[in-house]
Amino acid sequence: MMDHPTFGNGKICYVEIPAMDISKSASFYAAVFGWQVRTRDDGTVGFDDGVGEVSGTWVTGRKPASDAGFMMHIMVNSISASIELIVQNGGLITPPAASDAPGATASFLDPAGNRMGLYQHGS
Repeated sequence: MMDHPTFGNGKICYVEIPAMDISKSASFYAAVFGWQVRTRDDGTVGFDDGVGEVSGTWVTGRKPASDAGFMMHIMVNSISASIELIVQNGGLITPPAASDAPGATASFLDPAGNRMGLYQHGS
């Protein structure tokens, strides 16, 4: 069993995601991607990604990152299943899924309007 998280110079380790409603955003990422959501001692809400390697928080008072500039992609087992979960939980798929050998990608807007990507690794 691997210890988490992996520590090392240059590793992406913490993400701050703009939110309009932290509870709504936390519920979205937990339902769609299985992120572990936790309330810290100071009352802020944090998360750990689905494999325990990246943590972060949702922050209010920041403009959602809806433009297609810098974009974070989240690895998923199935693009089609993830698209269904995104739509069911208040997200919006923007543009249609595409194939980028050796995997597949899609992009979506979360409930706050942040543009994120999906990445399904090829088999």
